[in-house]
Amino acid sequence: MARRGALRPPAEVRRMFDRIAPRYDVMNRLMSLGRDVSWRRAAARAALARRPSVVLDIATGTGDLAFELVAQGASHVVALDFSLEMLRHAARKRLEKQVARITLVCGDAMRLPFRDRSVDACTIGFGLRNLPDYEAAIREFARVLRPGGVLVILETTPFEGPFAPLLRLYFDRVVPWLGGLVSGDRAAYSYLPRSTAAFPRAPELAELLCTAGFADVHFRKLMAGTVALHVAVRGGAEVRADTAAWPVRVPREPMRP
Repeated sequence: MARRGALRPPAEVRRMFDRIAPRYDVMNRLMSLGRDVSWRRAAARAALARRPSVVLDIATGTGDLAFELVAQGASHVVALDFSLEMLRHAARKRLEKQVARITLVCGDAMRLPFRDRSVDACTIGFGLRNLPDYEAAIREFARVLRPGGVLVILETTPFEGPFAPLLRLYFDRVVPWLGGLVSGDRAAYSYLPRSTAAFPRAPELAELLCTAGFADVHFRKLMAGTVALHVAVRGGAEVRADTAAWPVRVPREPMRP
């Protein structure tokens, strides 16, 4: 399978998320008709099934999945993102919610600043399709997971089935218009349907997970097949480490509200 990754380079994707951070949560609720809350709840349940001590939430954005993990009993969550603006909003929410079990880290999902086999579970919600190389990203997730650790991927998936034309109409026309109205950035929400269409189908993503050494890979589709929840268990094979050990420099600015 040829290398597949985000439609835009990382620097451009980072700037896009910095721009839309102030209205990101509002748009998520509107686009999904509020269903994204239940999707994250299901993702958190899957991640916590084996009672992990440390959960790494990759591409955390404003932290919604990290907060859900804590709400469901996670001992400690490390929430990582490369967008400083997203992390600033996560920090404000952490203060408002008075949550002490989340550590915010500014970092690159392709070069995670953690030791090999150092976390018990990894989650990523609506972030994988924005990474430059899906297969390399999954291998990096496997590197930091302990054998037997769980990887949970919550992501939009290419539309299929009888409702596909209506779904494409909604995401191609309505979502960009709504995004422009709410966030002032129509271009960012025009990127969403294009990135979804280019993302691997759910069975293809499951195949990538198996290739990267994950076992017990399964998925289920949500909301008329527009979203897929993949759950996989890290096998025991070695994964080569190319990154520095945690901790690395963490900018203090985004940690303040």
